[in-house]
Parts: sequence; C-alpha cells; structure tokens
Amino acid sequence: MTTDERLALILKEPTEEAVTVEELRMLLDSGSRIKHYIGIEISGPLHLGSLIVTGIKLRDLLKAGIDVTVFLADWHTYINEKLGKNWELIQELSSMYKMAFTEFIGSQVRFIRGSELYQSKREYWDNLLRLSTHVSVQRINRTLTIAGRSEKEELSLAQLFYPVLQVNDIHALEVDIAHGGMDQRKAHMLARDIFPKMGWKPPVALHHHLLPGLIKPVVVGEEEFSKMSKSKPSSAIFIHDDYATIREKLSKAWCPAGMDTGNPVMEILKYVVFPTFEKIKIERDLKYGGDVEFSKYEELRSAFISGSLHPVDMKLATANYIDQLVRPVRDMLMNNDVYKMFEQESH
Repeated sequence: MTTDERLALILKEPTEEAVTVEELRMLLDSGSRIKHYIGIEISGPLHLGSLIVTGIKLRDLLKAGIDVTVFLADWHTYINEKLGKNWELIQELSSMYKMAFTEFIGSQVRFIRGSELYQSKREYWDNLLRLSTHVSVQRINRTLTIAGRSEKEELSLAQLFYPVLQVNDIHALEVDIAHGGMDQRKAHMLARDIFPKMGWKPPVALHHHLLPGLIKPVVVGEEEFSKMSKSKPSSAIFIHDDYATIREKLSKAWCPAGMDTGNPVMEILKYVVFPTFEKIKIERDLKYGGDVEFSKYEELRSAFISGSLHPVDMKLATANYIDQLVRPVRDMLMNNDVYKMFEQESH
C-alpha cells in the first residue's frame, strides 16, 4: 500500500482533523513502525458513538498498517468520579470494553489499562511532575472539557490532574498518533505544546467526528451541539439496546423532513450505516413509491432533501441496519451480569 493510500484511509470520514497532515505523511514515509493510541474512559454503557464510530476509525487505521492501542483509562474514570469510584466495577467494566472492541474490530488491537501502565513505568511519576511545571492552572481549567467538566465546577485536586495524566500517557506509551473524538482536541494540543519543552517529539493529533444525540440540538454560541451521551439514555442508542428499543428511540428522534444539518438520523446513516453496508434498502408501501435502494449516502441525502424520502421510512430502515450491526456485540455483552446491570439502569 502506498503512502497516499494509507493517508487516505487515515483521513477518511469519520476523521475530521489531523494536526498536522504534513507530519502524518512524514511518519508514513519513514517506513518505521507507527504507534497509535486512543484513551477510553470507563464511564458506563457503550453507545453507537463510543464503540461503533470509534471502531470504524480504528479499522481504517489497522488497514493503513498502524499499530492500534486502546487505552482503558481506569484511573481517569476514578478521579473523574464515574461509577461511584467503585474500583472493582471499573475493572470489570473495562474488561467488557475490551471484549466489545475486540468483537467489533478484531484481535489485532492492543489493550492496556492505565493502572498497568503506571505500575510498569517507574519514570511515569517523575515525568508527570516535570511536565506539570510547564502548564498553568488556568490552562488546565480550560482543558477540563475533555473530562466533561467545566472550569466553573468545584473540582477535586485529582480532577485537575486529569489533563496532565492524559498528556503523560501519550509519552509513556511512546505514541506517534494521539487519537480521539473532537472533544479530546484540547488535551492533544496541550501535549503538542508541552512535549517540545520536555525534549520530546510531539504526536500527530487525529480527531474523529462526534455522533450527536437523538434529541434536537441545543444552540451554544454560534454552534449546534447535541453529543450522544451515556448521561442522557433517551438520546443515545446503546450497544445493548434490543431491536424494539432501537426502533422506539429512532421513531422519537429529531428528524425534520428535508433537513440534513444537525439531523441525528442522517448522521447515523452517514457515519455508521453507510460505512458498514454496501447498500441501504428502504422498504415502503407501493402507494409511497415502493422499496428503494441507495449505494451512497449522497444519493439518500438528495432523496431526503427533495422530499421523495419520508423521515418515518428512513427511521425504520435505520433501526433495522443498526440492529444488525450491534447484534453480535450485544449478544456477547448480555451474557455478562455486570453489563446487564447497566442495561437495566439505562431503561
């Protein structure tokens, strides 16, 4: 595979940004082993965004010959006060995450827990203190959105360490590509700022699209925002949701006729369904034009915007394909008592 072909795989959707593309090309041209990492907080049940969109991007990276690592951020989960700071539960759920990602992506992915990394690297804590001298409390406060926190909140001292832990993880794992959703950009930019001061080579920062929630987006400033989130069960399609639940959630999803901007159903089709299935069949009664197939998202988008494709028909088809996609992972997870607990809590 040529450098251009590998680069195209890395930059294809759902990738939204690489900082920088030139540095990424140089890595590919070097012919050396390229190490990647994505950090996952163990904060609750997996959904379409956290597993499927992320997994689709990881598949692209593997095809491009990148060494992919999923970092199971157990200590980050603890200091962010998720799962009631129940360490045993965090560890059990991290094992479920590993099983789910392996089922969806394959066995080529490397997994490592934060607790394992910190115990294996004596210099980790030395480096953490050194790099902490290069960042202000004000910068840390601005970066805390990576943990879903606001600088206006009253936070523990441990939570203030969240961003510098993440930066130090990147160095400890000897990462060439630091990867995450667009919400992790601030942490990666912090790493790129600090690493030269430490005499370390800064990583390429790779950011993928965040799947929106199913509810109408909220306008924040000049942007519309509605991230799919575990904290809002009705706005998220979880991997453990059965077909009836998926169908019900999508039937209530915000999907204004003829409008694709900020439309969560269209986003699911674009970033989840079309990258996975060769053709999408929309089943309709003959009086509404009969069944129709689409092989490209843009074809479906044009039909929807023109009004020839009704939101109800599109929602039903989307539910069918999502159910097919998540079923293998769902069946595996629902054999586990720990994950069943989250399934009960999210309904």
